[in-house]
Amino acid sequence: MRYVEAGGARISVIGLGTWQFGSREWGYGAGYAEGEAGAILRKALDLGINLIDTAEIYAFGQSEKIVGQAMAGRRREAFVASKVFPVMPLAPVVEQRGRASARRLGIEQIDLYQVHWPNPVVPLGTTMRGMRSLRDAGVVDHVGVSNFSLGRWQEADVALGSPVLSNQVQYSLVQRKPEKELLDWAAANDRIVIAYSPLAQGFLSGRYRATPGSPRPGGMRAANALFQTENLEKGEPLLSTLDRIASAHQAKPAQVALAWVVHHPNVVAIPGASSVAQVVSNAETADLELSRDELDELNAASGAFNPETGPAAMIKARLRR
Repeated sequence: MRYVEAGGARISVIGLGTWQFGSREWGYGAGYAEGEAGAILRKALDLGINLIDTAEIYAFGQSEKIVGQAMAGRRREAFVASKVFPVMPLAPVVEQRGRASARRLGIEQIDLYQVHWPNPVVPLGTTMRGMRSLRDAGVVDHVGVSNFSLGRWQEADVALGSPVLSNQVQYSLVQRKPEKELLDWAAANDRIVIAYSPLAQGFLSGRYRATPGSPRPGGMRAANALFQTENLEKGEPLLSTLDRIASAHQAKPAQVALAWVVHHPNVVAIPGASSVAQVVSNAETADLELSRDELDELNAASGAFNPETGPAAMIKARLRR
């Protein structure tokens, strides 16, 4: 496993996202939550994956509880990240929720506590005052944000009075907006970008295609516009490029897509996993090195992909369910 060291933290380049732990919207069922999820997390730790990312909103706290139970006895192996849901994130609310998350996780200190989304109404200063209080009390080690622009990330720094370690944003071959500002700034300032949905909810796995007989997306994917037929057709050149490069490395398309994400300096990825085999496959990505030519091919294929997005595309996706 490779690691990124920044701001005093040492984090595996491949982490484990746990949105699906206990969440009904993924359709994995009670058996997954009660058995497979724990086995996945423990296998991740076995493989050197230390970044375990959860949030209070995931299954309304159930994800945090599952994570805490699964890592019992192995706390030192994990870098635990959670997130406060930003509904009225006033300082006392942030403090109360941070302590509640730590209790559900069964730990004394959360390694990284993040503001899940910016709040357009509540001043950032009061939110960061709550974060600072949690850190001063030892409930939180590092502070992070999620879905913040560069300007808001820098404002959070000022409001906290010290560096905000990370920004968790959507980043993949089909969502490259963070490249405009965030990536270079993070690398130059000893910070970390945490890429969520690095496989675009499985779009980049190559499992879902426009060809007859391909699996139809269910659960959360059924409402994602990326998986409507028009976008699957438009994405075929990108998926074919992933197929070809994967074949050259005796790898899977998803592994190539993840390797592309984490080849960027100070970027780590938090793919989810539906099985122990999948977390093993994700972990192997850390050792997959892509050539400059392969990276250029992926960049070109990605740049040429222009999916249908916006309200109309979302309506189409929902009507298909």
